[in-house]
Amino acid sequence: MIRLDDIVVQFGNFEALHKISVEVNEGEFFTFLGPSGCGKTTTLRTITGFIDPVGGTVNMEGRDITHVPIEKRNIGIVFQSYALFPTMTVGDNIAFGLKIKKMKKEEIEQKVKTIARKVELSDEQLAKAVSQLSGGQQQRVAIARALVTEPAIICMDEPLSNLDAKLRVQLRNELKKMQREFGITTIYVTHDQEEALTLSDRIAVFNKGYIEQIGTPNEVYNHSKTEFVANFIGDINRLEEHIVEKMGLPAEKHHFIRLERVRVNRPAERDEFQAQGIIESREYYGLYIKYYIKAAGQAIKVIEKNDGINIYEVGDTVTVGIHPMDIMSYDPQE
Repeated sequence: MIRLDDIVVQFGNFEALHKISVEVNEGEFFTFLGPSGCGKTTTLRTITGFIDPVGGTVNMEGRDITHVPIEKRNIGIVFQSYALFPTMTVGDNIAFGLKIKKMKKEEIEQKVKTIARKVELSDEQLAKAVSQLSGGQQQRVAIARALVTEPAIICMDEPLSNLDAKLRVQLRNELKKMQREFGITTIYVTHDQEEALTLSDRIAVFNKGYIEQIGTPNEVYNHSKTEFVANFIGDINRLEEHIVEKMGLPAEKHHFIRLERVRVNRPAERDEFQAQGIIESREYYGLYIKYYIKAAGQAIKVIEKNDGINIYEVGDTVTVGIHPMDIMSYDPQE
C-alpha cells in the first residue's frame, strides 16, 4: 500500500531521519512509536507531503509520490490539535475538503451526513459550532473530516494526547472499531506504549532517527530486538551481575526479564534460578498487584494477578524464580 525506501530528512545540518525503510500493508493499522524527537512525526509528515526528503522515495499503491503536492496524495490527516475551525459548524468542518474539491452542494450534504452517522455524530451536533463540543466529540469531527474525502490512507498524529486518561482509553477502543469497520489503511503516531500495543497490527519503534524494530505487538514486547526496545516497551528488570553470574549467563551481555515472567512462591522448574526475597513495597492496580522485592541482592519488580487471596504484605518473605527461557539478552548499546 505505502512504502518508504531509504528516506533521509535533514533540517539544516541535522539529519532527522537516517535511511528509513518501512512498508505498510493495505487495511493495516500501523503505528510509529517512540519518545519525543525520535523521528516518528517527521516520518509521518514526509508521507503526507509536509516534509520533502533529501533522499529516498515514498511510494503509494506502486506510484512514486515523493514530491507530489499534499492535496494530490489522497491521504487523510488527523492532527494532534485536530486543526478544526472553531467558529464554523461541525458540518462545515467536515465538508471543508469536499468544498475544496468543488463538489455539488447536495452531494456534500449527503456525504457529510453519512460519515457523521458512522462516527456517531448527530444531526443536532452537525449544526453546532465546534467550540461547543467536548474533546472526544471534536476528535470524531477531525476523523470524519479526514475520512469524508475517501482517502486511500489516514494518518493520525497523537490524536488522543490532549484528552484525559479515561476518555483516551474509551476513544482508543472506538478508534480501533472504526478503523476495522472502514477497513482503511491507518498510520498512527504515538509515544504511548500501551496505546500502540492495544491498537496496532504492527509497530515500528523509532529511536534517534532510526527504526529499531518492526513487528506485531507480541513481537516487540516478548521478542524485543534491541535493548532500547526492551526498555521502551513496558516495564522490565535488568539483572545485576551477581545474578547473571549465578545463572551462568554471558557476563559481557545485558540481561532483562519482564515483570510478569518473574515467578513468586511457585515450585522450582528445571534450570530455574530461585532466591528468597522480602516484599519492600507494593502498588495495587485492581486486576494486578505490582511488588518491589529485594532478592539475591537486587531490587526486582514483579506483577502478580490479583486473585483476592494470595496477596503479599510488605515485609513478607517470598521465593522469587527466574527461568533462563524468559530472559532477553543484548550486546551493550553505545
